[in-house]
Amino acid sequence: MSRREKIEKMLQEEPSDRFLRYSLAMEFRKEESHERSLELFDELTSESPAYVPAFLMAGQQCVQIGQIERARSYLRDGIESARSQADHHAAAEMAELLSQLGAAGE
Repeated sequence: MSRREKIEKMLQEEPSDRFLRYSLAMEFRKEESHERSLELFDELTSESPAYVPAFLMAGQQCVQIGQIERARSYLRDGIESARSQADHHAAAEMAELLSQLGAAGE
């Protein structure tokens, strides 16, 4: 049984477990199933409260696949969400990546 299959099985028992859902998104990313991975990240980032690590990972993934403007959107939203949850470290990490993107992709 693959790691993804194990996570999917655990999710059947705990479908609302945000860490398991995040882990599944990361597995799809590793498998290069980018749209499925980003769909899962979208779910995590739209919840209230949003799952802050998902913003950074989605942003990085978008950069990896050349979707720079989409990456910027994830990062901007992630910075706002991290700040609202007093996660200053995550906000700074996303701000750094956003800064590194500069004018890329324009």
